[in-house]
Amino acid sequence: MSDQSEQQNLSEDEHIKDKSDFLRGTIKESLKDPLTGALDPEDVKLIKYHGSYQQYDRDLEVERKQKKLEPLYQFMVRIRAAGGITTPTQWLTLDELADKYGNGTLKLTTRQSFQFHGILKRNLKSTIQEVNNTLLSTLATCGDVNRNVMCNPNPYQSQIHEEVYRLAGEISDYFLPKTTAYHEIWLNKEKVAGTPDFEPLYHHTYLPRKFKIALAIPPDNDIDIFANDLGLIVIEKNNKITGFNICVGGGLGSTFGNDATYPRLADVIGFSPKEKVIEVAEAVIAIQRDYGNRSDRKLSRLKHTIDDRGLEWFVNELNTRLGWNLGSPRLYQFISNGDKYGWLKGTSKKWYYTLFVEHGRVKNEDGHELKKALREIAQIHKGDFRLTGNQNLIIGNVEEKDKERIELILENNGIKNHSELTGLRKSSMACVALGTCGLAFAEAERYLPSLVDKLDIIMRKNGLEEDEITIRMTGCPNNCARSSLGEIGFVGRAIGRYNLYLGASHNGDRLNTLYMEMLSEQDILQELAPIIAAYAQKREKKESFGDFVIRKEIVEVTNRPLQVLQ
Repeated sequence: MSDQSEQQNLSEDEHIKDKSDFLRGTIKESLKDPLTGALDPEDVKLIKYHGSYQQYDRDLEVERKQKKLEPLYQFMVRIRAAGGITTPTQWLTLDELADKYGNGTLKLTTRQSFQFHGILKRNLKSTIQEVNNTLLSTLATCGDVNRNVMCNPNPYQSQIHEEVYRLAGEISDYFLPKTTAYHEIWLNKEKVAGTPDFEPLYHHTYLPRKFKIALAIPPDNDIDIFANDLGLIVIEKNNKITGFNICVGGGLGSTFGNDATYPRLADVIGFSPKEKVIEVAEAVIAIQRDYGNRSDRKLSRLKHTIDDRGLEWFVNELNTRLGWNLGSPRLYQFISNGDKYGWLKGTSKKWYYTLFVEHGRVKNEDGHELKKALREIAQIHKGDFRLTGNQNLIIGNVEEKDKERIELILENNGIKNHSELTGLRKSSMACVALGTCGLAFAEAERYLPSLVDKLDIIMRKNGLEEDEITIRMTGCPNNCARSSLGEIGFVGRAIGRYNLYLGASHNGDRLNTLYMEMLSEQDILQELAPIIAAYAQKREKKESFGDFVIRKEIVEVTNRPLQVLQ
């Protein structure tokens, strides 16, 4: 059934996986090498499956070259938490590890994970061990496997939300790699003699590329369901889940100058009863395992498999493997893909406070002591912390009597929330980019706040300070902050230069379109000012910015529209 035999030129990564002994490689030996801060090049690939990327401090690159020193190698560590929920005790440990081994900050990611940055090789094992001591893990947060499973982070919003959160955890656990390499390398567990590793789903070369799953509960698309390889849209009746619409083939990464790569939204291909949804997910992953491109990693995501062979072929293959056919998709509607800030009372009669965290960076800076404030809250908080898919944080399960105390801690540490921020800022996202990501061409996280400062002046001038226009920036076209789904999207081309994209939908079901290339900040402001002014003056009632620029033909819808099979 597999087409792997037809692929004569497997990528380097495939050979590395093949001989890795189920992801072991020589990671143990690389960690002990005192002559370099880096790992062996093959182990750099393998360590991703264990939850880490090797990076280097790009801000010091020129200086270190002049001194004939190797780059200042360091590691990013990503933590797995399905649905993004952690306890106060876990939060305090992560906060401590950020200071002890990292760069003093925590990054809340766009996939409801935590990231540490700036960890040196000599501290990598200790960091991962201490994460595991909190009952969290870094396993399979990176690599050619199923990544962290996303869902709405507030299970107490309704009984349905609670059930979906539990299912996200089940899916996350079900698709974890079965290799014991992780426990041997990082947790000092001994391999049991005579019990070879076996990967019943992934096999010994795992998937062709990463795989992402998310669950969305209409009318909120707060996790950008159509950006995932596999999306599960909740269908409910009488406040009970009847099943899920199945979406396949989402992925936003591309490569400049390579037209064979592109952002793509997932297609809605059918309906599955809730009791069979893991079976469907396993079959989808198995199809990608068997037919995904293992020669060219730029063309190896599920979206390429589907487009190469056809959506009809994919659905037929899926139904054949299942032994039953998906039903016709059920009706649903999404309204937005943003977060709702402030206090919300849950079905548990407790309170949930959604806090704006600019681009997910938890730090202390310039009188805004967010990291300190959250540590103080964690020390007295009896509930939990929840990461959203938009890089924000929910302080969850708060007793009525503790609300005022939490607000006071935030206020005393200079933390502003939704009431003092413009809608544009609250709807902004950015990836890490420079100075740690080796793929970035330009700044994103460190630059977008200052650009929003200038755009806010234009927004206020036009009476739009409360309009929540989604604005997203990435330092390269890999799209980690989902810039292709921004009503205003930026992709870095060079230091200080960005491509500007316009016209994504406000609910995440339409990609944006390239408007202009290689713009400086002055160019960006000059181009957006009249468009924003026109939007303020000529928009229709309740018309979003993305819909407006399409209706006024400022950009055309040039991307393939999302499909719903009937």
